[in-house]
Amino acid sequence: MEFYETLKTLRAVRRLRPDPIPDTVLRRVLEAATYAPSGGNVQPWRIIVVADESKKQKLGELYSTRWKAYSEGHRALLNDAPQPVREKNERMVAAGDYLADHFGETPVVLVHCFNPNALAVTDKDQDRLSVVGGASIYPAVQNLLLACRHEGLGCVLTTLLCEVESEVRELLDIPDPWCTAAAVPLGYPVGRGHGPISRRPVEKMAFADRWGEAF
Repeated sequence: MEFYETLKTLRAVRRLRPDPIPDTVLRRVLEAATYAPSGGNVQPWRIIVVADESKKQKLGELYSTRWKAYSEGHRALLNDAPQPVREKNERMVAAGDYLADHFGETPVVLVHCFNPNALAVTDKDQDRLSVVGGASIYPAVQNLLLACRHEGLGCVLTTLLCEVESEVRELLDIPDPWCTAAAVPLGYPVGRGHGPISRRPVEKMAFADRWGEAF
């Protein structure tokens, strides 16, 4: 695909078919992740490719529980929203319901792990939430998502399983000090899958020389 078209159509795809993914395709998207930058080029992340049926089923149970708690709160927030906003979000939540119900049937779930002791964290002493360490983890996830789009695979970045990290670590034999950063279910889309995405325009997101100055 043309690069900018890939970017503009990388939609979160939550309805996935159980059809197997060829190993050659899977290897290409995993390789794409390895090209991502990281602090000191340390690459302090690893990916566990979960294809075992029993492990996927257990991940699905954990995910479903967390999703139901999240979606109930999200639906409550929509009660007083304008109708267009409510309809758009209801479609998203419905797709999330589908993923939660079928998570264990996903052909492959990629669990992204990281070593907190190997991160370049230059904001650790700031009086706020530290985020810089993620710069050595999530670019690899994004590379993988873009490669999936190019290959015609449906994908979505999820983090709900991080809420039950201890159970995921035990299930997948993740050793200390490794932690979890994301889980990405992969599969060929049910129906259309990827398509145009809606985002704020550049004029809302970029400033010229100082905060608030129109670009």
